[in-house]
Amino acid sequence: MSTSNSFLVNIVNGFIKRANKLFSSRYKKVNIGPIFLKYLKHIPPGKLHNHKLFGNKTWFKSGQEYLHGIDEIFIEEIYKQQLPENAFVLDCGANIGLSVIYLKKICPSAMIIAFEPDKLNFELLQMNIKSHGLEKVELKNEAVWKEDTMLNFESEGTMGSKIGSQEKGDNGNLVKAIRLKDYINRRIDFLKIDIEGAEFDVMMDIQDKLNFVDKLFVEYHGSFKQNNELTRLFDLFTEKGFNYYIKEATMVLETPFINNKSPEMSYDIQLNIFCFKSQANKNN
Repeated sequence: MSTSNSFLVNIVNGFIKRANKLFSSRYKKVNIGPIFLKYLKHIPPGKLHNHKLFGNKTWFKSGQEYLHGIDEIFIEEIYKQQLPENAFVLDCGANIGLSVIYLKKICPSAMIIAFEPDKLNFELLQMNIKSHGLEKVELKNEAVWKEDTMLNFESEGTMGSKIGSQEKGDNGNLVKAIRLKDYINRRIDFLKIDIEGAEFDVMMDIQDKLNFVDKLFVEYHGSFKQNNELTRLFDLFTEKGFNYYIKEATMVLETPFINNKSPEMSYDIQLNIFCFKSQANKNN
């Protein structure tokens, strides 16, 4: 073998080793290998599938959404925190239950109330909580809102299911909605709000109860026309003694000065907002 060929082979082998090391370190802890990763990326949505996550079957119907949830929750660990013994958690928008599984993993004694209005997602949520044998978890097939009512809900069985804007759309269903404010009457160690565009209305309704909340996560969905609402949310967090940190939940615009948003994107802005109080504000 010539010196040049040997050099190229060494480069290729080194690249493969580094790629394998990078891959194994990323997905090894969640039991996803290269073949299953490819499978998740390419299977069509709609049919029931399962994956052994931490030794327990975990059910899903969309491989790409499941992988997105695995990446966000178990790889990037966006909900990583220190929770006290017997923490009380409200998970608004629990989807198929990956967030619940993660929170019970970091705090097994936590009491979690998980809300998921989408009927198809809720069925998977029930299956996954049962499969993982999780206790002290209360599941509610309800939307969180600013009042107790029935709402039109655009149910797609996906992460994008949301409260509809019309009284009754073609793909809408009436779902029971509860007033979140009524559940915030004691210390909330972690409040997670991921409710696909309804977060501003709910946050405005619960603002006088935020003194009960230690840590708050809001996935914000909005349009540029709603920037005044986003500004109001930031003001509210400050008024209530929260520090906040912002990360992009989804890259909607790769080059914001050129409005190159894909037609598939429903929102102009999708942000993960992490709110937490300093020790001084916790004591007040």
